[in-house]
Amino acid sequence: MTIDVEDYYQVSAFEPHVSRDDWDALPARIERNLHRILDILDERGVSATFFTLGWVAERHSGLIRELVQRGHELASHGYAHVRVNRQDRGTFLEDARRTKCLLEDIAGIEVNGYRAASYSIDDSTPWAHEVLRETGYRYSSSVYPIRHDHYGVPDAPRFVFHPIPGDDVFIEVPISTVEIRSRRFPCGGGGYFRLYPYSLSRWAFGQLNHIENQAGIFYFHPWEIDPEQPRIPGLSPKTRFRHYLNLARMESRWRKLLSDFHWDRMDRIFLSMPAGTQGNSA
Repeated sequence: MTIDVEDYYQVSAFEPHVSRDDWDALPARIERNLHRILDILDERGVSATFFTLGWVAERHSGLIRELVQRGHELASHGYAHVRVNRQDRGTFLEDARRTKCLLEDIAGIEVNGYRAASYSIDDSTPWAHEVLRETGYRYSSSVYPIRHDHYGVPDAPRFVFHPIPGDDVFIEVPISTVEIRSRRFPCGGGGYFRLYPYSLSRWAFGQLNHIENQAGIFYFHPWEIDPEQPRIPGLSPKTRFRHYLNLARMESRWRKLLSDFHWDRMDRIFLSMPAGTQGNSA
């Protein structure tokens, strides 16, 4: 169970409409929404992984320490939600290192995981996993093995694999997909979870667990349980549809998912695998 900790105005699709220079001037919703998520996880006895923007952590350090105190894993989502495939190697190295050190200084714990903004580690960034290993991360969950207009590596392995040749320690944990008649379909959360009927998402995770014997990776954002968030003007119809679709239904659907399956932190599931088994499904 993973949560990408960013506020409603920080999503990549809003970049043409909301300048990063204006982020501090916009009404923040992250504290309210993240507390709601933490309380629900406590009710269900679930521990999760929170991929957190450094920008958010700097401004809400108490909240970051609280989620760690409640037993959740703190991981990196980069500093300011800049896509990896819009950075060069040196810039990405500095961003990955800076955010890791910042999160560790705030929370007083080691940060092992990284998730790229908008799943932007792809074929155009062959150096990205090496940079993450170099800066001290132990795993990434940054590849979505589908075809999409904003992201995706459609021929990537569907399950955990070793992305660095000759390295059998660092792992990539892709977002979940299912295959139907040799075609891949996304089922790992976000807008797809809000679009699909809940029964379809439940079926997909059942397939992963019981037919393929694999752990499913689910993600969402705190703003997805917040139908009252401020509306961003000037969005295209497609962007508006994707962002605001079924926000009012998200929390109840997520509660069902928490009850229908067993969930835990990424590090407990994947970093505890015996050496040599992590990449078997690649």
